[in-house]
Amino acid sequence: MLSGLGEAMSEFLTLIEKEHARAVLAYAASLTGDRAGAEDVLQETVVRAWRHRDKLAAGQGSLRGWLLTVARNLVVDDVRRSRGTQPVASLPAARCDHAESVVDAVAVATAMRRLPPAHREVLYHVYWQDRSVAETAAALGVAEGTVKSRSHYALRALRRELL
Repeated sequence: MLSGLGEAMSEFLTLIEKEHARAVLAYAASLTGDRAGAEDVLQETVVRAWRHRDKLAAGQGSLRGWLLTVARNLVVDDVRRSRGTQPVASLPAARCDHAESVVDAVAVATAMRRLPPAHREVLYHVYWQDRSVAETAAALGVAEGTVKSRSHYALRALRRELL
């Protein structure tokens, strides 16, 4: 029985590590401004995910969304503890305004849809899949220089759309 539990835990943790850990760590670091604190937030987030694995495995909602929400709540709770009874509203806006990040995500998604498919595809591989230029070139069957130029022009177009 314990070996089955160990395998399930290993698979679950591997999924989180491969697909979500980097994003959660980056998000926590942006909230805390501290890499070590962000790593603590990531660790606690993974522990809580393990405790709620049955609910998460049921496929209700986004695992990444759930992880990011837990990470944010952990940071907010820590700030509340360290400041006593001050409300969250006293946090700097960049640390607690989730709505702004949602609006930004919608704006980026809209701008991405306006890019040519080849440019979207390169950005997807390089940024969302976190692949290197060489890995992206191999996945798309194009030269590395093509990946670099498509990425350059796609990012330039996104900047124009978003500014």
